[in-house]
Amino acid sequence: MRRFILDTGIAGLYLDRKRGVFERAEAEVAKGNRVGIAGPVLGELVFRAEGSPKREQNLFQLRQALDVWKVWLADVAAEFEYGRIAFELKTLGRPIGQNDITIAAIAFTLGNTTVVTMDGDLSAVPGLTVENWAEPA
Repeated sequence: MRRFILDTGIAGLYLDRKRGVFERAEAEVAKGNRVGIAGPVLGELVFRAEGSPKREQNLFQLRQALDVWKVWLADVAAEFEYGRIAFELKTLGRPIGQNDITIAAIAFTLGNTTVVTMDGDLSAVPGLTVENWAEPA
């Protein structure tokens, strides 16, 4: 079984059923794989919903997705990975955001996990498997 952690932008496309992300996630689940988000992504999605003119609708969609998504949280092992990753990226001169480091750390501790994102920050993490499920706009 593989695990796929959706980053915030991709998770938003899933919720909005745009650019093929929802369908790709369904296909992975049909194969017996797990699709979900890391704790920081949930926080970012709630933040976006709270500031949206469609607040109630967006929070409802998010709660529905949580019936399908697994939510992976950081544990002690992930926090050690966080420190290792943050230091490695600092040494390489390529710092990224704290939430992205936490997502990467959780992915590493889970094993056999791919982070699905549209931006290049997570691709900067050495050894992290990253994919982009969004079809071109």
